[in-house]
Amino acid sequence: MIVEFTQIHKHLCWVLILNFKKMKKKLIYCLLVIAAFMGCNDEFTESPAIGALSDAALQNEVGVNLLLTGAYSTLDGVRANGFGEGWATSGDNWIMDVLADDAHKGSTDGDQPELYNIETMNWSTGSSYFLGKWGVVFAGINRSNAVIALIAGIEEGDFSAQLAEARFLRGHYNFELQKMWGNVPYISEESSAANEFNQPNPGPIWDQIEADFQFAIDNLPTTQADAGRPNSWTAKAFLGKAHLHQSDWDLAFTLLNDVVVSGPYSLLPDFVDNFRLAGDNSVESIFSIQFTTDGGQSFNGNVQGALNFPNPGPFGSCCGFYQPTQDLLNAFQTDGAGLPLLDTYNQTDVNSDFAIESADPFTPFAGPLDPRADYTVGRRGIDYNGYGEHIGNDWIRAEFSDISGSYLPKKNVYWVGETANQATGAWGQQLSGVNYHIMRFADVLLMAAEAAVEKSSPDLALALDYVNRIRNRAKTSNYMQAVGGGGDAANYQIEPYAAFADAAFARKAVRFERRVELGMEGHRLFDLRRWGNWVEVMSEYATNEGRTITPFGAEVGTYSEIQNMFPIPINAIDLSGGVLTQNPGF
Repeated sequence: MIVEFTQIHKHLCWVLILNFKKMKKKLIYCLLVIAAFMGCNDEFTESPAIGALSDAALQNEVGVNLLLTGAYSTLDGVRANGFGEGWATSGDNWIMDVLADDAHKGSTDGDQPELYNIETMNWSTGSSYFLGKWGVVFAGINRSNAVIALIAGIEEGDFSAQLAEARFLRGHYNFELQKMWGNVPYISEESSAANEFNQPNPGPIWDQIEADFQFAIDNLPTTQADAGRPNSWTAKAFLGKAHLHQSDWDLAFTLLNDVVVSGPYSLLPDFVDNFRLAGDNSVESIFSIQFTTDGGQSFNGNVQGALNFPNPGPFGSCCGFYQPTQDLLNAFQTDGAGLPLLDTYNQTDVNSDFAIESADPFTPFAGPLDPRADYTVGRRGIDYNGYGEHIGNDWIRAEFSDISGSYLPKKNVYWVGETANQATGAWGQQLSGVNYHIMRFADVLLMAAEAAVEKSSPDLALALDYVNRIRNRAKTSNYMQAVGGGGDAANYQIEPYAAFADAAFARKAVRFERRVELGMEGHRLFDLRRWGNWVEVMSEYATNEGRTITPFGAEVGTYSEIQNMFPIPINAIDLSGGVLTQNPGF
């Protein structure tokens, strides 16, 4: 076997453990006593014994909904008795930004050394990080299959809505698997029900992913009463994205543009609200992980993102991971006309306080910046999410000899006063209730713009319109204000494009807009991979980043085409008896 494939009964143990984590507005606490009959084993090397609760007892609406909630609960990456590195499983994919040019791992180099190895391109097939992510994605697939198989065995009742949700979730988990590993096994509900989990991985599974999303389009309602559940528009956006990842531009455009033109979504008036309470399940949210906090240990908070707060920062938090790069901050520079420096943004640096003590003088950058910069990257001299002026190195855990620099993340960190998003875990860690947008409308606009540029009959005017909708929202948003008053915190200048001169310029503009709009949201690695320029961009990034963070330049290895896919975990290959094959080059 390769992952946690088990029988239906286990999933009820999961529901007991996870207390219906993901239906944020309707938390239901399971009182079943299934654990008295069997253990909640989550190992992928064995199948648990059948418990006292029969299959027939589950074949009703309650049983279906229990298992479906278990399938949702894996979205955040948390599960009991997991394997591999737990921090690697996070549903917000912050680790993926560390493998691109948006983020460093953060903290000291010796903390989470396997993540240090991954960032510096010292990859191994035995990495606990790759294993952890592999396992939790398959856990989501397994739970989705359990719902599908259960419904197939029920002769009475209409479960088409639950089936469509389960197939959407399976499509999503398989999409994550496909983006990361490329050559992956497909586990159908029939294989899962028959305990035939040892499947080969001959290549991509796009056909199966598309079939699940299409089924969801055809069978989900256009709206949902419960926040966090997908509707048919959600499924259409995901199917469009699946075609985008395969460069099926015409199909991608048709689907994505329909969501833009006819769907129920729009941009929030203020960019930063996407990362505050106001953005939870808003008109811009298409599909999100429903994080929430409470007065206890907040098991429904962003548990796997607990490392990613300032250390000590303004409120004594842990642990200093997930630090934005100089390269990302530089990308927010604009010219005198408010447009981005598409090709030259690294010719000048936004002033960095790396290797400068907080007690020493520092002059913040005075040049023009896109206002989204200071809602994405925490930097010295600028307000940090309402907690006051970022004072520099005293808020940074990384040492001057480490590879991670001097900046702090902001989108994942709750704002001062928003107590509904704030919690503390069992060992004192900070837990956020800020929803993570797996997909938001700005992302769909930019994917539709990209497809408009690349399709067989390009529509540069439409691509221009969609990109400018994003830029105009940024222009009319509330800008970060100087601490203590006095107006804007920096020299913010942003304007829409007047025109796209040709397809080459439009392509460059759309891709760049994705970077500055969606930075630190877990998308960058997969964009670079599908564009086919990951090695080129990352090699240039290493050179530029090493100018301002010299330890990084000294430690980072060589970027290679083989790293466009993750290595299949050696544990999975061994346990498969050779049925699974390794990705090329590893």
